[in-house]
Amino acid sequence: MQVLNAQEIMDLIPNRYPILYMDYVDEMEPGKSIIATKNVTINEQFFQGHFPGNPVMPGVLIIESLAQAASILILSSPDFKGKTAYLGGVNDAKFKRMVKPGDVLKLHIEFVKQRANMGIVSAKAMVDGKVATSAELMFIVAPNTKA
Repeated sequence: MQVLNAQEIMDLIPNRYPILYMDYVDEMEPGKSIIATKNVTINEQFFQGHFPGNPVMPGVLIIESLAQAASILILSSPDFKGKTAYLGGVNDAKFKRMVKPGDVLKLHIEFVKQRANMGIVSAKAMVDGKVATSAELMFIVAPNTKA
């Protein structure tokens, strides 16, 4: 099992503040699964407008957190070193529980299938052992293109 800190995460994926929604990787079995953590704090920029007086993490950002965890899993493969994983699709997304400041999101990703430069993962965002969000995510991996 592999554990990654914030700097090691940034070495794998291109996301940076304010759009990096990952604090650390709890465990990873390359090519199979990952569990990563996002600590949700009141200091997040999105809580200023979503919603004043009733802060709730937007569902699209929970999906983004899951996509970032999946990208870490995908890009940790030697086949994809130095490349970028792009989200190609979201299927069967379900939002079962609100995510609020103080929650700890545990992001569980498992490979469903992979072919060449494309893959599908099963993704769940858990809070206190309960599913907050689940979805199937599709990815396309491409070479880095820096402008």
